[in-house]
Parts: sequence; C-alpha cells; structure tokens
Amino acid sequence: MTWRPTIAVLAGLCLATAAAPLPAGAAGPVSAHTTVAATFAGPPGSPPGACPTGAVYGSPLPSSSLTATKIRSGFNFLEGPVWVADGGYLLFSDMANGTGPYNVQPSTIRRFTPPSTFDTFIANAGSNGLALSADGQQIVAATHDQRNVSAYRLSDRSRSTVAANYQGRAFNSPNDVAVRSDGVTYFTDPNFQRGNRQDQMNGRTSVFRVSNGQVSLVDDRLRQPNGIALAPDGATLYVGAYSENKIYKYVVQPDGSIGERSVFVNYIGGPDGVTIDCAGNVYWAAGGDSLVHVYSPTGAQLGTIRPGFSGTTNVAFGGPDRQTLYVTSGPWGDSGLYSVRLNVPGYPY
Repeated sequence: MTWRPTIAVLAGLCLATAAAPLPAGAAGPVSAHTTVAATFAGPPGSPPGACPTGAVYGSPLPSSSLTATKIRSGFNFLEGPVWVADGGYLLFSDMANGTGPYNVQPSTIRRFTPPSTFDTFIANAGSNGLALSADGQQIVAATHDQRNVSAYRLSDRSRSTVAANYQGRAFNSPNDVAVRSDGVTYFTDPNFQRGNRQDQMNGRTSVFRVSNGQVSLVDDRLRQPNGIALAPDGATLYVGAYSENKIYKYVVQPDGSIGERSVFVNYIGGPDGVTIDCAGNVYWAAGGDSLVHVYSPTGAQLGTIRPGFSGTTNVAFGGPDRQTLYVTSGPWGDSGLYSVRLNVPGYPY
C-alpha cells in the first residue's frame, strides 16, 4: 500500500515565535490507550490511507527476540530515518564530527532506495530527526546547525523555517520531530548538538509545539528529551527523556494542545528515537543497550529487536507495505542502516 497524501500543506511553515508561553502539561494519571483495531480517520489522527481501516492485528513481532539485517555500514553517525512513500525511498541524517569555533556537527541527509542504492539527498542539511510534512511534499527536520526546525521541499531541496526560536531565545539543538496530519508539529530540544554556543534556554531542555506558525511550550521539566512520536489516533504524544531513562506520554487535545502527563515506561537504556505501528505499538531505540524495545499501547513490553551491538539511535517504518522496520545503529564512525520485516504496518509520521 502506498500512501498518497491528500491533506492541505503543512500550516505555518514560516518564521515562528510565540507571544506568550503556555503552561507545561500537568502531571497526573492518564487512561491507557488500549485500542488494537485500526479504525483511524483523518485529522487529528493518521493521514487518510496511512493505516488500513477496520484491520485487527495480532502480535507485531514474529518472535519476542529478533535480529535486524545490516543493509550497509561505514557511515559516520546515522539518525532520523523517514520513509517517503511517493518516491519509494528512505531519508536519514548522517552527522559528522563537530567543527569550527562552536564545535557544531555538520550533517548530510542521505537517501536509500531499495534494494541497495545510496546517494546524497541534501548536503549541509544540519539535520538530526526527520519527519514527513502533512502534505507529503516536504521533510520537516530538527536542525541543530541553525538551532531551529526547518522544512526541506522534496522537489527542489529548498529550505524554509518552521520554528526559529521561542520568545526570541534560540533553542538548544532541536533533536527529533513529529508532525500531525493537520500540520501541528511537536519537537524535542535537548542540548546534545549545541556545541559551544550560548545557552539561551537557562539550562532547560524542553518539548515544544508549533501550530499556525506559533511556538508554544509543551514541557520544560524533562532532562534531555529525545525521541518523540504521536499515536495513530492523534490522542497521545510520547516523549523519551534520555537522561531520566523514562518514556512519558501526554494527552493531546483536538486543537493540538497538551493535557495530562504520565509515565508510559520506566525505562533502562537511554530512550532515543521512536516510531509507532498502525496498532499503536511503540518501537523505541535504546542508546544504552542498543536494542529496539517494543511496547504495546498499555506499556507492556512485547519483545526486542537487535540491529547491532552499539549505538542504536532511531527507527522508521517503510517499504511498499510499510512492514519493514528500518533501524539506524552502530558505533561512531561506522554507523549503519538495518532492516527487519514485521507483522504490522507502520504509521508514517
């Protein structure tokens, strides 16, 4: 199945600042999302056609412990994979060693076209995490080179700004991004790629939302927020706090604002990048044990996937039927791309 985007262009791809902060989500209990029947519709959930309607899924994993197959290694440091269905290819970021007086890491967006073709898609992209825009025509990128969130148009690689700053203060180093089907965008802002540049966030590492061109604060209580993803029904936002070894979930309101926060998983291993399948199962890459941990929507662990033995950073579904999970993993200087076939198609965020 190929997703053909039919949604209006991602709203607010422009220079964005907020006039006033919004309060962070209040801590409190949240009802577990337990739906396994995929009956998802349009906004604010998954894009039309992204997940089969009326499907009921069993276990997403062929076994509780899987090993992914290496496609290619020898890259420097891979992150942020995202599948572009209309082109039939996977994009991902390849970060290099820090350079210049501020020790900022250059980054290139590379393309993998199955079964074996690799090329450079955007040089000097400055990117980390990537996501597809609501209309499927742009890549929304967490870009640490300019300390902002950018969009790259797929047709001509032109760059625009989604979120420039928050109340006039530069972000730390935007890391990962999730885009709702109506264009509302969420991103994490740890300080991993800030380098020697000035801290304008007063020591805080946060989660932000962009809606109609305005940047709002979601939560500034997390220590090094990293991976971020939306449930296919649009009702839950997941964020991994790398330095807390926890995964949080937030209630998402229809307008994109955030409600209650609760702990989804008390997690050991350093939660990095994440993706979600059409049944709502959550796939979290771990920087510590290098596994991909798979959880049901209730937080029960279903199994693990091992792509390598160090440096697992991120995951994304792809392939013609989106039942191939792509994983970026490997030591610095020899990072690689891996894949494994699963039983449930993935949600293209």
